Amino acid sequence: MTKRTLWSAAKPYVEKEVLAAFAVGVSSGFPYAMIGATLTTRLAQDGIDIKTVAAFSLAFLVYNLKVFWAWVIDGVRLPFISALGQRVSWMLLAGAFVIAAVVNLALVNPASSLTATIIAAVLVGVAGATFDIVIDAYRIEVLTPDQLGTGSGMNQYGWRVGSAGAGAIALVVAARHGWEAAYIACAGLALPAMLTALFMGEPARRQAQIARKRLGDVWRSIAGPFEEFFARHGAWLVLAFILIHKIGDTLANLTFRLLFEHLQYTNDEIALYDVGVGFWAYIIGIFVGGIIYAQAGLKRSVLLALVLMAVSNLSFAILAGAGHSNLGLAAAIGFENLASGYGGVVVVAYFSALCDLRFTAAQYALISAGASIVGRLLTGTTAGALIEGLGYVQFYVLTTVLALPGIVLFAWMMRSGLVDDALGSAGREGA
Repeated sequence: MTKRTLWSAAKPYVEKEVLAAFAVGVSSGFPYAMIGATLTTRLAQDGIDIKTVAAFSLAFLVYNLKVFWAWVIDGVRLPFISALGQRVSWMLLAGAFVIAAVVNLALVNPASSLTATIIAAVLVGVAGATFDIVIDAYRIEVLTPDQLGTGSGMNQYGWRVGSAGAGAIALVVAARHGWEAAYIACAGLALPAMLTALFMGEPARRQAQIARKRLGDVWRSIAGPFEEFFARHGAWLVLAFILIHKIGDTLANLTFRLLFEHLQYTNDEIALYDVGVGFWAYIIGIFVGGIIYAQAGLKRSVLLALVLMAVSNLSFAILAGAGHSNLGLAAAIGFENLASGYGGVVVVAYFSALCDLRFTAAQYALISAGASIVGRLLTGTTAGALIEGLGYVQFYVLTTVLALPGIVLFAWMMRSGLVDDALGSAGREGA
């Protein structure tokens, strides 16, 4: 391969907009880890029962509620720092909020006060969700339509670095200095997004809305994003797909650490295989996703992603049946993260393309919140009971079956043309 060909292949990944998508992804990933796998491990090691630990996944529901305040990020100017730009000023404020919330969670003790821990976890969820609103809007607006595939891939790289990095840092520091120090050490991962926004400035593609002066203007800023989205041909079917496509995947992913504790894996084993092997498998999946997205196009690459993510859940049914096996854990984690990395690129690119550039924050908040709300509700309310009633093997088989309706619906949307009809201006050239 010539130097010219190598440079042509690598150039899309080193464009400043794509690198910015990577950097903000790092900061987006770490709050999720703080109330996800990391908190699950912390609670389990503190002797909290399995149903209570599973119920903590309800803290993630805050991410699904972010649609109700996303319009604020689009339309409300912050005092004192608004001269930096709408997206930049909100990035700084939301990042500071995340740092404060994570430090607060570090200072609570689950063993002595579950109520305080719940409140602290929800605050991290609120802060992380607000940070996500700003980050997603910034990413979509800074990328051009032809950069959505590569940019989404690099954003997923960043997300994985942030979430896996936070998970690894927390496990290693906690084993040596306790959970308080572990959480405080992770708080600094909010800085990449804040510094990127300051360096890059306001996105060029951002389409400013009208000034909010009257009550009617405020109402239009709230209702406008939803009116525009649901006026599109097939919008309700697109929303149905968003709601159901990830039920099985979410239900499975939020219970993996419970399985690892059940199979008596140590912190070091979890750090090595779940974080270490999983990280590199995810990276490979993202790379493969970028290639297949470019070659196969949006629709076929998304359909393949849905199939892979469904099948990956079966690997954990096999692991649960086999028992404690480092090779089995590495294989299950590797396949699941490969599928998730690939799916993250193409599905995020599709969801980004659905946004109208006038309402990026609000519409992507609607889409991303809808993508996991059903799975998170089921996890928080039924996962513990399902695992106790069915056992881990049958539970993960069930999560595979729950993924099938999303595959069938998207295949039908492809054949009927609804996938193309429902795209927003973010996914169209010349916008």
